[in-house]
Amino acid sequence: MGKVIDKVAWICVRDGRVLAVRSHGRDAFYLPGGKREPGEDDAATLAREVGEELGVALTGDPVHLGTWAAPADGRSDGATVRMACYTAGHAGTPRAAAEIAEVAWLSSADAGRVSAATALVLAALRESGLIT
Repeated sequence: MGKVIDKVAWICVRDGRVLAVRSHGRDAFYLPGGKREPGEDDAATLAREVGEELGVALTGDPVHLGTWAAPADGRSDGATVRMACYTAGHAGTPRAAAEIAEVAWLSSADAGRVSAATALVLAALRESGLIT
């Protein structure tokens, strides 16, 4: 079995679409978030990553919606991404910052534009009626 890349991600839904980001030099969109730094719990990681990537502050306690795993994009070593996904309110308007080149609001019809793990999340959000 290959390496597991453990990440946390923010699910922000508005008008039947979910917020996604694309990094500079990459084609696929993914959910905002990232890897924990030493000593961080999921809430701290989520707040830091979303602040860095989108310039917004999360509000309230994050609510865990689920954890999804899929092959890591752009890796030939068999690595898997495991994403613990949370919802939370936010203050401010999400905008591309740091390594983020583009912000988009996606529906389940955009599954071909996202990472494998994000595609699983889109399907689950559509099944639960949160996105179109």
